[in-house]
Amino acid sequence: MKKIVILISGRGSNMEALIAASDAGQLPVNIAAVISNRPDAKGLETAARAGITAHFIDHKTFAGREAFDAALAECIDQFSPDLVVLAGFMRILSEGFVRHYAGRLMNIHPSLLPSFPGLHTHQRALEEGVRIHGCTVHFVTPTLDHGPVIIQAAIPVLDGDTEESLAARILVQEHKVYPQAIRWFAEDKLTLENGRVRLSADLADTAVLISPEVR
Repeated sequence: MKKIVILISGRGSNMEALIAASDAGQLPVNIAAVISNRPDAKGLETAARAGITAHFIDHKTFAGREAFDAALAECIDQFSPDLVVLAGFMRILSEGFVRHYAGRLMNIHPSLLPSFPGLHTHQRALEEGVRIHGCTVHFVTPTLDHGPVIIQAAIPVLDGDTEESLAARILVQEHKVYPQAIRWFAEDKLTLENGRVRLSADLADTAVLISPEVR
């Protein structure tokens, strides 16, 4: 069984979804630790209640990004994870950190990348008038919100949508596709080839989750 470490900065709702999937026997991984860059992150309490080792490394106590990332990597590597999972980890990671975990650092972003990288994705989607929005699970590269796409989920943008309503509906999809992507990794059903994710033949039609509203 593969071992994962989850990084959070706040409540960690995607972390909660991963814990729930693991507890239900739907995610064959050992969640070895949850680490936050904020000591007040509510997700640390959730992890501890679930019996998962919970740590924080306050980024504010370090002189710069590289120093913090070095300390974070040292903490992560104590658990020898097969995969490091970003679940609402609100830090831009240094190139050295990303390369250290190349091919085993996964993130979920609340847009259909490459559209709307960065922050405020839902408001920007509304301002641009897109009709389809969603979320993307991808491997992390040194370029922000970039990297080989593993799975995406799409929903329609409704006429009455606000930033809050759109975010809430997409979060439901995030909680479906993130455990799925990690399960594929754990079951050795995906590989990286020339900067692209290749799924095993039986998963060829499952890399996009389309809401019934779109069909």
